[in-house]
Amino acid sequence: MEEATSLGHLPGGRWAFDEKVTACFDDMLARSIPGYAVMRETVAALALRHARPDTAIVDLGCSRGEALAPLVEKLGGRNRFIGVEVSEPMLAAARGRFADHIRFGVVEIVELDLRGAFPECRASVVMSVLTLQFTPIEYRLDIVGRAFDALEPGGALILVEKVLGSGPGTNRLFVEEYLALKERNGYSREEIDRKRFSLEGVLVPVTAAWNEDMLRGCGFRSVDCFWRLLNFAGWIAVK
Repeated sequence: MEEATSLGHLPGGRWAFDEKVTACFDDMLARSIPGYAVMRETVAALALRHARPDTAIVDLGCSRGEALAPLVEKLGGRNRFIGVEVSEPMLAAARGRFADHIRFGVVEIVELDLRGAFPECRASVVMSVLTLQFTPIEYRLDIVGRAFDALEPGGALILVEKVLGSGPGTNRLFVEEYLALKERNGYSREEIDRKRFSLEGVLVPVTAAWNEDMLRGCGFRSVDCFWRLLNFAGWIAVK
């Protein structure tokens, strides 16, 4: 049986976005990802730059709605906001967070498996923040292709992913520094090791170059890395 600790979630088996993960998810990310606050702020700033009135802003794998929240607050009824999620606890948390906006038709939180479907919309912004890494590699190109198709000309896909280093030495260095950061942020070695084991085969990162090739292969001609720290990176790809 899994147990929750005062610092977060201590997985006992294969990783799942269940009730316990959902309850501590935002805190878990903040203590697990280097430069997390800067990444979130930059994603929001770039999304606001590209958001156009009367278009959709889509968050793929919206979890509790952390990426959507600042955009809903600043843009209000100018846009339609669509959060896509498959985890039932995450869906419930996001729907609770945006209950008033859902009631007025501003926000929609949809249960949808990106491996087989994509929300129908005309979007100026599509966000995928730490989502594709949990999707089998063979589906990623199709998902990004559907995001490209949904975007209006000039629209942007904002992609954030955990990545591998370009070589084994660099990758090992990044991982060691990443694990040291987690220890400094209060995780015990047992918590770190158990989480790593539970994520094996569930979270599958690729290199930064692989992600950039995928974005260009789907038709994006402007692809730029806006944030990179150790084994995490973010790109903005404009149609």
